[in-house]
Amino acid sequence: MRIGLIAPPWLHVPPPRYGGTEVVVDGLARGLVAAGHDVLLAAPAGSTCPVPLVPDMPPPSAGSAATWSAGAELYHVALAYAALTDVDLVHDHTVAGPFFRYRPASLPVVTTSHGPFSSQLGDLYRLMGPDVAMVAISHRQAADAAGVPIARVIHHGIDVDAVPVGDGSGGYAAFLGRMSPDKGPREAILIARQAGVRLLMSARIQGPEEQDFFDSQVAPLLGPEVEFLGEITAAEKYQLMGGAVAFLNPIQWPEPFGLVMIEALATGTPVVGTGSGAAPEIVDDGVTGYLRTGIDQLADALALAPGLDRTACRRAAELRFSVGRMVADHVSLYEEILRGRRLNQSPASSPPG
Repeated sequence: MRIGLIAPPWLHVPPPRYGGTEVVVDGLARGLVAAGHDVLLAAPAGSTCPVPLVPDMPPPSAGSAATWSAGAELYHVALAYAALTDVDLVHDHTVAGPFFRYRPASLPVVTTSHGPFSSQLGDLYRLMGPDVAMVAISHRQAADAAGVPIARVIHHGIDVDAVPVGDGSGGYAAFLGRMSPDKGPREAILIARQAGVRLLMSARIQGPEEQDFFDSQVAPLLGPEVEFLGEITAAEKYQLMGGAVAFLNPIQWPEPFGLVMIEALATGTPVVGTGSGAAPEIVDDGVTGYLRTGIDQLADALALAPGLDRTACRRAAELRFSVGRMVADHVSLYEEILRGRRLNQSPASSPPG
């Protein structure tokens, strides 16, 4: 197949540091090419994903998915669809793209919702026409998609083979994410402190709200046993995760997936966190981590986490959250859409003579 991929306009593909959707798009693009398909990727200028890229795309926008800029995304989308005229199908990872009026009417479009359907995003997707196939990234996310037809639930995958396996010998717990109350960085500190475990934290601080939250709620709790590393590279991220006895993920909202959890499992590190959102679809409680409620229960779980089998964590990532599995799931959906389209376009058979 000839597949067009449209990444969001906010970060390079792959992202040089913190990123979510861009990591997924990068893995999908590489995996599709490895599976024998032709890929043309529309991503911000300067992206280094080793597949054919749409030329003359603008650089990453100053906005972000959290501070959505309609103008930046629409311009990005318009350039992308203008270039993706010779493909069999487009998989669009932007918000505005599926609603773009000037995309070719005959072009099959798949889109993935990377945010919750319970927000205004869900109201928007309920207005989407039947010519767009919607992919949900977890069953928990899909459960909130009332009125939005879901074509397929496809969990994210990563290139597990490229992730080094750690031995947890650092003796610390790790936290990595955005500096947002939703991600639970303050809770991570309280959990680690109560468990008597050193905590190393990495987070991106973007915008005045996140900076204010860090200054008022997180920075006062830092000390010899809680170290803030700032934003780190992908290689540093895997080193941080692999050296940890556990990865703390005390999310405070129903997160649709949680890419950092499968990244931690790929390094062999068990996950200790809340059972919010899609966490129960990723973490096998008592096997690859512990899902608990409240600081006390999570601190107790953190103390138990070093006793879990790290090879089981790595095996779960290999079997359930690999790029190969993610690509196969998408290819199956693409083929189903194109097969249905060909059947709908085939001329009616003549009646018997």
